Amino acid sequence: MSQHLIAAVDLGSNSFRLQVGRVVGNQIFPLDSIKDPVRLAAGLGADKRLDGASQLRAIDALARFGERLRGFPQERVRAVATNTLRVAKNTPDFLAEAQAALGFPIEVIAGREEARLIYLGVAHTLPNPRTRQLVVDIGGGSTEFIIGSNFQPAQLESLYMGCVSFSLRFFPDGRVDKRRMKEAELAARSEIQSIVQTYRESGWEEAVGSSGTAKAIADLIELNGMGQGGEITRAGLEQLRGLLLRAGDPARLVLQGMRPDRVPVLPGGIAIMSAVFSEFELERMTFSEGALRLGVLYDLLGRYHHDDLREATVGLFMQRYSVDRRQAARVSQTALGFLQQLEPACRDPEHIDSLFLVWAARLHEIGISVAHAGYHKHSAYILANADMPGFSRQDQARLARIVQAHRGKLERMQGEHIELHDWRLIFCLRLAAVLHRSRTDDSLPEIDVFISGDNFHVVLEQGWLDDAPLTGNALADERQHWAALGMNLKIKERRPAAVGR
Repeated sequence: MSQHLIAAVDLGSNSFRLQVGRVVGNQIFPLDSIKDPVRLAAGLGADKRLDGASQLRAIDALARFGERLRGFPQERVRAVATNTLRVAKNTPDFLAEAQAALGFPIEVIAGREEARLIYLGVAHTLPNPRTRQLVVDIGGGSTEFIIGSNFQPAQLESLYMGCVSFSLRFFPDGRVDKRRMKEAELAARSEIQSIVQTYRESGWEEAVGSSGTAKAIADLIELNGMGQGGEITRAGLEQLRGLLLRAGDPARLVLQGMRPDRVPVLPGGIAIMSAVFSEFELERMTFSEGALRLGVLYDLLGRYHHDDLREATVGLFMQRYSVDRRQAARVSQTALGFLQQLEPACRDPEHIDSLFLVWAARLHEIGISVAHAGYHKHSAYILANADMPGFSRQDQARLARIVQAHRGKLERMQGEHIELHDWRLIFCLRLAAVLHRSRTDDSLPEIDVFISGDNFHVVLEQGWLDDAPLTGNALADERQHWAALGMNLKIKERRPAAVGR
């Protein structure tokens, strides 16, 4: 990756941002950035659906980002979406258009995964990352809280409150008075109280703010003589809050550094920041330029240096759910061998389909820790709903589908909108699981697999099934399961080689 360019796209609830960085060794040097105040959360109605206007703003911004990213290899760009697209009911429809405009896949990440990436970005900008920090990132639709040191988070949480959502909820017409501000602050404090005791017990040495709200407040405090050093202080925050209350409307505030795009969301941001200072009993907070997009870049860099957090997460889940590692290794090795026959490009161990198949094979039995009956369903539920650092929600949903389909009736998966390449992974995993049902290290015969049209073909050594009647019965059942989908599984024996005279 030396001297290569990588890029991160952050589809935030308030602003969309693009960051391009140059990789030199293990460091990333920012080269270019674009920001567009889309205010996506403002288009989220009471029915939890994005309106047409907000979607158009988003698509226009992503089209501009796509022009800047033209020519970038897909593996060097990572786009992530946060709270608004986590909660919007029409996210799948929007993502189809959004990805077409951007030209790259977009991942909707869970709240704690967002918090992890924020901390990764912040930690890479701090003068002494060994110091234990409380990092607070007030976004448009959610606020993330992290305690960590040495690039390792100890506490991660994401709360459903942000500068856009709170501004719309408590200050819908832009008017600000003491009653509304108090209601907003109490609502924020109520959210924070669910985590504050655990965070106090964990402890921190300094508080750090990141992203737009923290930057706006820090700038307004410093540029207007309410503080210095780029810090947010309790006194400066209270003074800024008082000025906003006296003005009665952020549009009437006459302050140095007041950006037009920040005006509509300032009241909600100040209310949440005031609640943070009150509940965590803070006197000051420094500001870090590191944020989600920088964390995404460093996470992407880690994958290139074979330090992929997803691998660590899979290993942790195998340990947590007491996976039979020898069986997982048997199944993953055999399944991967089948996939490489079906798709030669998957001989590259870093091919995304190869990675997902191996991860699914390693984790397909985690549900046994719940109950053996229907364990594939338990496995799928865990994979779809657990916090899995490094994996997006789409990643987890994909893993869950593959694992759920690895045994049982395939017709039950018909409504899951599974793509062709994932049916190939399912075929490989199902076949490997059948062949290793005995859970022994007995070697398998040479087995060839290939695809023609909607047909999967399995070619076995002649006579092998005669000595493996249970496997023969299981393969016969497999034929029926695939036939229920309108796909054929054809099993035949290899013809013996002709012996010359």
